[in-house]
Amino acid sequence: MTTPGLPLRQLLMSLGEPLVELQTAPHGLDVPVRDVAILDPEDPPTAAAGELVLAIGARGRAALPALRAAGRAGAAAVAVKLDAPGQADALREAATEAGVALLSVRRETRWEHLDSLARAIIAGPDAPDAPGAPEHNAGDLFSLAQTVAVLTNGIVSIEDTSSRVLAYSRSSDSDEVDDLRRLSILGWQGPEPYLSKLREWGVFQHLRSTDTVIAVDPHPELGLRRRLAIGIRTGAQPLGTIWVQEGARPLAPLAEQALVGAARVAAAQLVRRRRELSADVRLTQTLLTGLLEGSTGPQSLATHLGLDVRRPATVLAYSAGTTEQLNRAEVTGLISVHTAARHRAALLAPIESRVYVLLPELPANLPLATVRGWAHEVVAAARDHLGVPLRAAIGSTVDGLVRVPDSRAQADRILDAMGRGGVDLEVAALIDVQAEVLVSEVLALLQERGGLRDPRLTALTAYDRRHGTRLAESVLAWLDALGEVRVAADALHIHPNTLRYRVRRAEQLTGIDLAQPQQRLLAMLQLRLPADS
Repeated sequence: MTTPGLPLRQLLMSLGEPLVELQTAPHGLDVPVRDVAILDPEDPPTAAAGELVLAIGARGRAALPALRAAGRAGAAAVAVKLDAPGQADALREAATEAGVALLSVRRETRWEHLDSLARAIIAGPDAPDAPGAPEHNAGDLFSLAQTVAVLTNGIVSIEDTSSRVLAYSRSSDSDEVDDLRRLSILGWQGPEPYLSKLREWGVFQHLRSTDTVIAVDPHPELGLRRRLAIGIRTGAQPLGTIWVQEGARPLAPLAEQALVGAARVAAAQLVRRRRELSADVRLTQTLLTGLLEGSTGPQSLATHLGLDVRRPATVLAYSAGTTEQLNRAEVTGLISVHTAARHRAALLAPIESRVYVLLPELPANLPLATVRGWAHEVVAAARDHLGVPLRAAIGSTVDGLVRVPDSRAQADRILDAMGRGGVDLEVAALIDVQAEVLVSEVLALLQERGGLRDPRLTALTAYDRRHGTRLAESVLAWLDALGEVRVAADALHIHPNTLRYRVRRAEQLTGIDLAQPQQRLLAMLQLRLPADS
């Protein structure tokens, strides 16, 4: 009898990015993995259906026969080590053609460690010697909250370290619930005026630094009833808090003891939850980054998250001008929260100095003004709350996830143009800055390819550097003003006669004839390049 196997998704989430990285999954992430096979380089390439094939010793292109054999046999995936980044492209193409998932393994990973870990994961948490097998099932956090409520005669909420409500107990009588409890449940987070009072009374400091229960006296003037609280911790690391509010009945005599036990159970649950969520987030980030960069197709991400690949999508790109600003967790968190509030399925990926937001499954004919408004909200919040001057670019709305790289490329073009100056906008789509984008790209081409430049104009900027003059700047101002001397002179804060002299001097030194339209056009472009380029 064939075993059902473990979905590839679950195996990847359990192994995690430190060991393996998904390169491609042509049949999605629900293919079952039933066993692990080690393929020695001296053996003929063979595989069996549902196997994870560890191609030991077959680095780079040497793994192509193993991929083809695995595809013919219906294997679930092949794991290889890469000698160089460029090898992944050929192997991804071969794996896609063979119809088998490709995993890359970190060079420092020991094959025997990966083999034993993968086998234990496939066997499941209840198997003997499985790593991390739980001793018992403590139930979910809502069940725990209800259990604590029964043991304490109180009304319970379990919160994370940011005072966000993770779970709470049921209450049969709404009159028992005080304002802090009511507002916390409605908003899934404690309201700031109450939280500031708790900070002022030293409650949070106690919960972060000790494992003991703290009692908070009632404050009728604030709408607060008596409550007990205890921190949820693993070692010295705080994970959250359990709160018990007194209702119509007094709290049970052993309420504090019940809270101590509940905090320990909750710690085990939150640690497991963090590991699972972290693995899922890493896998989602890997698939999303691959889609944005065009290195992986959309099907793996769509299968993992249950997305419709045919629905419209748009990419937003954010830049703060400096990598340090944009890499701050507060900024990416702010972008994530604001965007998720507007679009439930929004996905975020920081790549180098930018943060990209994919908006999948958009409604047909969603107005550009709507997306522009979402981006403006993020930019304003970053400026007002974090003091970070974000710029945002809106990529084209494409007709499916397969064209997401096109939307991302357009957003990058817009941000590139905004970064080079001349665009006085915080949020822009291509329609807002099309001329600036195209000129920016022409300038980038001129900067990259010196053979396209007029050597006489290059000599003019070099002359300015040697002699401390401003001839090139003056010529450009005159050209931008369409030959209106007074307008250009005012922009430079000089006398019109001074400007006329500088333009004539530039023509004499270089031999250019600014009466010729082609030379004026090239000068308007080339003189916009940085003086030292």
